[in-house]
Amino acid sequence: MLSVLNSERFADKAPAQVYAALLDEDKYLCSLRTMYRILAASGEVRERRDQLRHPHYVKPELLATVPNQVWSWDITKLKGPEKWTYFYLYVVLDIFSRYVVGWMLAERESAVLGQDVVRTACERQGIEPGQLTVHADRGSPMVAKSTALLYADLGIGKSHSRPHVSNDNPFSEAHFKTLKYRPELPERFGSVQDARRQVEPLLRWYNDEHKHSSLALLTPADVHYRRGDAIIAARQRALDLAHAAHPERFVRGRPKHPSPPTEAWINPPRTSEEASQ
Repeated sequence: MLSVLNSERFADKAPAQVYAALLDEDKYLCSLRTMYRILAASGEVRERRDQLRHPHYVKPELLATVPNQVWSWDITKLKGPEKWTYFYLYVVLDIFSRYVVGWMLAERESAVLGQDVVRTACERQGIEPGQLTVHADRGSPMVAKSTALLYADLGIGKSHSRPHVSNDNPFSEAHFKTLKYRPELPERFGSVQDARRQVEPLLRWYNDEHKHSSLALLTPADVHYRRGDAIIAARQRALDLAHAAHPERFVRGRPKHPSPPTEAWINPPRTSEEASQ
């Protein structure tokens, strides 16, 4: 009976399936209960069904300490003129500076268009082989074989989020949320040309005017193009003058302008204290 249960024909079938298949062939070897007892005696009571085995996905851990070290890219939908019509906004973002290094607005989602955005951004930013890692989720344009070949040609490292884990792509998610909550962004766009006309100034505002709370109130362009130190020094002089003129207004003493972070992580490694909890 054990040899029958472990045969090529029945190895991935539950005992009930084997029992029924044998009866359909006018064969009775033993009861269903006896089949389980035989398997238990051999230490083979386990999942026998032929099931999909999901691969184990490693949590991405990426560190950027300067611009153009780690980029994140994603695609979001913008509503078209009618129900169930959409336009697709591709955005490539530097995670250290939050600067939009490339974008495209198109009528469809495709790997070829995404690759064009990444390639053009690399050319504009002067990316050298071995310098950059590009992170993305597991959408079909991101995991396409042609996208991997492009990365190989450009000398770019690749990284992907785990399936259904939005926290693995936090910078792109936060950026899209900022854009979509802007009051000037309409609920629907009349055409792809209309969408480009309205999205372009919004992205320009984000790069050049939006004083980012996570960047010590510098703009992404300030951080990306290394203007932050001079700006913060000028702000500190203004604070020093205000303190010298009216020290009584500063109950906590001389004010100090915050500094922008020196690193940006996608999934920082857990500390030993966190790992022990």
